[in-house]
Amino acid sequence: MEVNASSIKELREKTGAGIMDCKKALSESAGNLEKAVDYLRQKGLAAAAKKMGRVAAEGLVGAYIHAGGKIGVLVELNCETDSAARTAEFQTLLKDVAMQIAAANPRYVRPEDVPTEELAREREIYRRQALDSGKPEKVVGKIVEGKMERFYSEVCLLEQAFIKDPDRKVGELIQETVARLGENIQLRRFARYHLGEGVEKP
Repeated sequence: MEVNASSIKELREKTGAGIMDCKKALSESAGNLEKAVDYLRQKGLAAAAKKMGRVAAEGLVGAYIHAGGKIGVLVELNCETDSAARTAEFQTLLKDVAMQIAAANPRYVRPEDVPTEELAREREIYRRQALDSGKPEKVVGKIVEGKMERFYSEVCLLEQAFIKDPDRKVGELIQETVARLGENIQLRRFARYHLGEGVEKP
């Protein structure tokens, strides 16, 4: 079902959960706000979201080398305390995220990181495609939004389907760990190196 922006805003204010999580919760609960809150609580997302405002300056930088030294990843994952960073659960999350970056090659951490010019360009391409295929103007907006969600799920790490469990997003995986550890966890930045990338071969 279509979810309106005011419902998403209200649910975000109630739970502190992310836009995409709120949208999914409302969609899963047929727009019922209370059921959407329950959905987020069951997923541990509402409790996790409340911790997201706390300072996370500790953590670890992890490295992962894949494909016989052809792909390398560095990722910084932050939490609130050094003791949490030393837990097996935090380190497993760090390794899983690094493997995700190696396998799925995201370009950004979150949708907010995508430059506005790139978003405008993508929207215009999708709008043109829809109009050129004969779709009526009144449904073009919905088509564009659907394609933008797919775009985010490809290029934004937190919106990607987790390689080990495609039913969960990477962002959900992190929030579930937040709920279990009781600390804010933030994926700050990453770098991915692919051997020979950008080099013109003779």
